Amino acid sequence: MTSPLQQKIKITGPSVVTANRTWDGVVIYRDAHNGWTTDLAQAAIVRTADDARALLAESTADDVGAIGPYIAPVAVNDNGTVEPGNLREQIRRKGVTIDLPASA
Repeated sequence: MTSPLQQKIKITGPSVVTANRTWDGVVIYRDAHNGWTTDLAQAAIVRTADDARALLAESTADDVGAIGPYIAPVAVNDNGTVEPGNLREQIRRKGVTIDLPASA
């Protein structure tokens, strides 16, 4: 399997780096201060492949706080709000789509 850092990165619009927090699996986003946030509005937004590659590299190096970082598209609305840019990210942001056995 090819490492995410070795894959060809194609950016077609604003993007963020997202992952899951290691201790509870919550969706997190890389912020501009080299940390992680659960708030998409606080995520560092990149617009070029080079910026995305750099943000992904520093995110991948943080294997204590996050697992499985990757680049995800976002939409920045006219009023500045940030929304997930595809269906997968919309689902991840809202959480599981079925009742888990523990919650039934």
